[in-house]
Amino acid sequence: MKKLIFLFIITLLPFCSESKNLWAFLTFSTFNSPEGPYIETYLSIAGNSVKYIRKDNGKFQATVNIIMTFKQNNDIKAFKKYDLNSPEIDDTVNNNFEFLDEQRFQVPNGTYDFEIQLADKNKNAKPSPFSQTVTVDFPPDKPSFSGIQFVKSYSKSETEKVITKSGYDLVPYVYNFYPQVDSRMIFYCEFYNMDKALGPDQKYLLSYYIESFENNIRFNDFARVRKETAKPVGVLLAEFNIESLATGNYNLVVEARDQSNQVIGITKAFFQRSNPGAKLTFTEMTSLDAANTFADRYTKLDSLREFVSSTYPISSGIERAFIKDALKNADLKTLQQYFYGFWVRRDPVNPEKAWLAYLEQVRKAQYNFGTPVKKGYQTDRGRVFLEYGPPNVRSTQYNEPSSYPYEIWQYYTLNNNQINKKFVFYSPDMVTSDFFLLHSDAIGEINNPRWQIDLQSRVVAPLDLQEDTQTINSWGSFAKDYWDLPN
Repeated sequence: MKKLIFLFIITLLPFCSESKNLWAFLTFSTFNSPEGPYIETYLSIAGNSVKYIRKDNGKFQATVNIIMTFKQNNDIKAFKKYDLNSPEIDDTVNNNFEFLDEQRFQVPNGTYDFEIQLADKNKNAKPSPFSQTVTVDFPPDKPSFSGIQFVKSYSKSETEKVITKSGYDLVPYVYNFYPQVDSRMIFYCEFYNMDKALGPDQKYLLSYYIESFENNIRFNDFARVRKETAKPVGVLLAEFNIESLATGNYNLVVEARDQSNQVIGITKAFFQRSNPGAKLTFTEMTSLDAANTFADRYTKLDSLREFVSSTYPISSGIERAFIKDALKNADLKTLQQYFYGFWVRRDPVNPEKAWLAYLEQVRKAQYNFGTPVKKGYQTDRGRVFLEYGPPNVRSTQYNEPSSYPYEIWQYYTLNNNQINKKFVFYSPDMVTSDFFLLHSDAIGEINNPRWQIDLQSRVVAPLDLQEDTQTINSWGSFAKDYWDLPN
């Protein structure tokens, strides 16, 4: 049985404060145990975003009030209210650090409305809630995976702590973003009931790898396989060297296959990588012989460059790096090989058919979204259209008295795993008819909590308050309505 679980990642937006924001970041994942399933939360507070008070010992300390609640149909199933104290410091100027918190909530299988409220205790600020849906699903007699926990560091455990799993103390990495300074990715995962699926002590293959988020293409340089023996609980604590991983959006994947090479369990975690200094080689992407293929028929260098450029919206991180860094100087043969390989990776059986189908969509993007200075595929609307397809609902408003012209697109499903995702585009220059992506709740896209303020800044100057993420009520604006209920 194939089972897919995603590690949900939240970036908590600024919380109310007196002078500046309380900045917090949260991730959470689900695990199983002999006592039953549980949800684990990982919270990081930016030390320079909270207020410190002097203690009796002369040192300074900040305190954050935290409330976490898990509900089903408004019934509280799990609840914690507590204070999180920062480390004590000698000088409030030296507060450029983070302090972490990890909690576990034992809950049965089911879907929960998770709400967290944070407030800086020393500012007497009103807490702002953030909510998210969490699903816990560990069947008692079928194989399943925990979420993938990103790990900052680990060590052998000497005493049992809240951060202890499988004999290791795992310090959580509370982000899904790896900047250039990070050269390795450490992660932890558990898998259950393989013995019930395969039989006790049967062998199976456990693989873990990095794939492109946009098209699920696996990167063999970041792939490992090992043999496992089926038992009630299996554990994976592993890492990748990501020094050469190009800038882009990715999934970290862990999967199990039986002796017939059938997938019996899989879990994924989305992450982003920024690595402008990566030393990239494109040998693998230009290694296929394009002779006597459809790509061989494109003999005009400028035309082929344009065709390759048009694939940018559906390209992976390293493919986009090729377009940015190598396209301009590549010769005709190299481009033919790259172009052929690009479509073979997407449709090994009939790559030309896949290209021609995409070319038709590129033409539609040009017709609908092209501007006097940009090709359709170069615009934000064209990129989203080509990457995700046409929206299920497209709400347009070009003449509101207080707002820039805007569109809100809704997708019922996105990439077959995201549900009810929306995109807000707006045209702030009001001249070129180019609409820029202002906000989206889709994974890997721009997330702007101030989008309504920015949208209405045509006539209302936004307040210089970082914590102000709510729109100013303006006559004639339907943006919030279109977002809540597109039509």
